[in-house]
Amino acid sequence: MNNDITEIIMIALEAEAPDMAQWDNVFFTGVGKVNATMLLTEVLVNYPNVNKVWNFGTSGGITIEKGGLYQCTKFLQRDMLCTLEGVELGQTPFEDEPAVIDLGEHGVVCSTGDNFVTDPTAPLLGDLVDMEAYALAKVCKRMGVEFECWKYISDKANEDGSDDWAANVANGQPYYVEKFNTEDNA
Repeated sequence: MNNDITEIIMIALEAEAPDMAQWDNVFFTGVGKVNATMLLTEVLVNYPNVNKVWNFGTSGGITIEKGGLYQCTKFLQRDMLCTLEGVELGQTPFEDEPAVIDLGEHGVVCSTGDNFVTDPTAPLLGDLVDMEAYALAKVCKRMGVEFECWKYISDKANEDGSDDWAANVANGQPYYVEKFNTEDNA
């Protein structure tokens, strides 16, 4: 274990960035908020010098067409639907934190949930949808670690999304490598 690592990269699946699997600071979370939360928390405990978490990965476009890399700066939890408890749509009940994690930068809104979106008119959809970013952002916020998120639009979040995702899952990798190397060496 290299405890000198100060920046880590979290990606859901190795299929999204197969060449990056050899990097010592890349971790594959698995799909979903629980897997992402568990692994990031474990990594931050085991690598105490980490001061920045990057999240790269694929996403479905809602207001954005397929292709291209987009920075996400606002995150919401689309599958937290507890308004009967008197909380805002997307907010976790019995918690004072707002429903949206806002990094205060210019970027797009990422809607995270543990489901593959096929209806682009469903509630709580931002500019793009994924399954891990909200959880990663929340862990970073709670642990005082900088978070930067970039998503490649692999599909339009609709009935063809699953097939499009499968065909484009690794197409974002060159963008991730370029973004990380550009920012890391700036």
